Amino acid sequence: MRWGIIGCGMMGQEHLRNIALVPGASVAAIWEPDAGMRRAAAGLAPGAALVDDLPALLARPEIDAVLIASPNHHHLDQLEAVAATGRALPVLVEKPLFTDPAAAPRVAAFRDRYPAPVWVAMEYRYMPPVARLIAEAEAVTGGVRMLSIREHRFPFLPKVGDWNRFNRNSGGTLVEKCCHFFDLMRLILRSDPVRVMATAGQAVNHLDERYGDEVPDIWDHGYVIVDFASGARAMLELCMFAEGARYQEEIAAIGPAGKIEAFVPGPGRFWPADLGPAPVAEVVHSPRAPKGPRRIEIPVDPILLAAGDHNGSTFFQHDRFARAARALGPVEVTVDDGWWAVAMGQAAQLSATEGRAVNLVADSLAPLPRIVRAAGE
Repeated sequence: MRWGIIGCGMMGQEHLRNIALVPGASVAAIWEPDAGMRRAAAGLAPGAALVDDLPALLARPEIDAVLIASPNHHHLDQLEAVAATGRALPVLVEKPLFTDPAAAPRVAAFRDRYPAPVWVAMEYRYMPPVARLIAEAEAVTGGVRMLSIREHRFPFLPKVGDWNRFNRNSGGTLVEKCCHFFDLMRLILRSDPVRVMATAGQAVNHLDERYGDEVPDIWDHGYVIVDFASGARAMLELCMFAEGARYQEEIAAIGPAGKIEAFVPGPGRFWPADLGPAPVAEVVHSPRAPKGPRRIEIPVDPILLAAGDHNGSTFFQHDRFARAARALGPVEVTVDDGWWAVAMGQAAQLSATEGRAVNLVADSLAPLPRIVRAAGE
């Protein structure tokens, strides 16, 4: 698979390192407008052509798959640009799928008309301890009725042009950061959300930053509660000034038979060297009978850990995408999945802003419409 890469900032470079580990994959061309990021990308993919704009990248005949890892607010425009070429290239697009609530009809039109596989990059699904929890949740719990997800982590990192300091670019923290967790909720609970309640805000981070005459408006903490059509309930706790924690993500799924938990350490490069080796991920089974938790370490290949900040998941995602692109496996994270994750984040942003529960249907955030094709199309 010969990749064309759109955007090679921090996440794009993680993709480059992982593509280099996938058998048969290579990077054919890169479009990255920032000079510093372009130099870094060239060092990671020395055989790739560096092109000057998006049309030049999409015109490269050797490309047979596209990765979109640009700033959030460009994703949908670039998906539409790929579609306009008529080449039907498989696409891996970073989350969030889109940022503007008014863009849902455009997302639906793209989904209904684009003929090639489109996979939304939800790396958290493929973290080995999270994948283990997903696979075992039903058996351990007897059917998940309650789900809680906690992420205690570092603040938003600096990005090119500081685009991630403003909601208009990122979609807001509960979209940009938390779409991963809303995707996990739907996947684990096997149901769609019906109501979202949230409280969130900006308490610590970025308060002393200024960009021209603007102050960052991204939030750094919050709680979100989600009711699902199945009757199950889920909760998210986000804190982005808690990087001193042993684990970055803690997930607990509970049902009538017991509880299963996943504990995921943060990026190894942030772990203090004076504390010794970084923590190893764990999964814990806690049945109601016989009582007693059982801890299972989930080690990850150090090569995969070194290739990115997502507990090895980016490699596993690429491996599965490669199969889907060759029609050897399904698209596991569809446009609809990516849309739901954004819609839930937008509902949470709205709930926290207006101080009310948001009904996803009544507030026109669900479901993603089907576009009826005109006769002859």
